[in-house]
Amino acid sequence: MPSAADDPLMGHTVLAVPVPALEEVVRERTAFYDRSFVSADTGFAHAHITVLGPWVPAPTADDRTAVAEIAATTTCFEVKLAQLHEFPDGLLHLRPEPDDELRLLTRRLAAAFPAHPPYGGEFSDVVPHLTLDQRSSTVTPEAVHARVAHLLPATVPVDRIDLQWWANHDCRLLQTFPLQRDM
Repeated sequence: MPSAADDPLMGHTVLAVPVPALEEVVRERTAFYDRSFVSADTGFAHAHITVLGPWVPAPTADDRTAVAEIAATTTCFEVKLAQLHEFPDGLLHLRPEPDDELRLLTRRLAAAFPAHPPYGGEFSDVVPHLTLDQRSSTVTPEAVHARVAHLLPATVPVDRIDLQWWANHDCRLLQTFPLQRDM
């Protein structure tokens, strides 16, 4: 029988930047849509900005070393999340500003792992974002904004990359790769 690491339909890895300031609201919405993706791992960040995912299904030591080297040569920085945006498919999200360093981080990781392009190569322009909800007949941008307005603007310290495992009943933090601190 295949393990979840062998079957991307059973789960996948993601390289992500955690956003603690919005963890409670994102965790709540995750539970609303599918409780099986609510993690019991206290180190796991439901609220995150994906920098590369889905990533390698079963990362090797060499894969992890490559991410560690990219992280170690990326200086910590900050972004702000303030404005609610909507993608054409109705995905309601916050975009980090500025986003140039996150875009660069994604490009560096994607170059190191060309067999695993961001979002499986689905989008020509990979826009860094934190997913909040999905527009529907009961979910409006106004309602989502009202739910998060008291948390905004949120300053996000980008000081690490988390390797996350996402699977039903098995979301967890696998490893953290610290970014370079200013000397």
